Amino acid sequence: MDVFLKGDEVATRNLTPGISVYGEELIAEDVEYRLWNPRRSKLSAAILNGLENLDIKNDDKVLYLGASTGTTVSHISDIAYDGRIYAVEFSPVTAKKLTRLSRQRPNIYPILGDATKPKEYMNIVEKVDFLYCDVAQPTQSELFMKNMNLFSKDNTLGMITIKARSIDVVQKPKKIFKQEEKKFKEKGFKIIEKVKLEPYEKDHIAFLIEKNF
Repeated sequence: MDVFLKGDEVATRNLTPGISVYGEELIAEDVEYRLWNPRRSKLSAAILNGLENLDIKNDDKVLYLGASTGTTVSHISDIAYDGRIYAVEFSPVTAKKLTRLSRQRPNIYPILGDATKPKEYMNIVEKVDFLYCDVAQPTQSELFMKNMNLFSKDNTLGMITIKARSIDVVQKPKKIFKQEEKKFKEKGFKIIEKVKLEPYEKDHIAFLIEKNF
């Protein structure tokens, strides 16, 4: 995976040299790199906190749920530069910014859609190599599994970042994380790796998951 670690910083090789997506620093060496801010991207936070088993290849097909304006999407676009990133976003206002980003980065395919209803974009999205979910709502685990069931290949990996407070504001995050992990196992999913996201994101955990077919 084309991700570069240097001390407490992570960077990706810039697909569009000279262009910054969200104000991140550009570093020109033999090629140009974009610093990947872990406080703006949970995937970057997970990598800095020791995520080991994720390997996005340059030609991978990726389904991204909860794409927002495209901060993390843009870094995946750097990594999967010969692939496709299907970026699903629910908000029309936010999706407009994502569409503007896709004009600069032709491997991003923005989709205005509801991740809880994946059948609505089945005619657009192919089977993918990696599925990423960052949707902060009570049913985030269920919608993740629904999308994995529809769009997985035999070896597809999925990653979900779970925000405890979006599920229950009263229960302790540790208990919530265990409950969500149990849901995955009961539905035939295997947890490959789990990484907490502090200090970058409070009460968050990332699960790297595969489906046991």
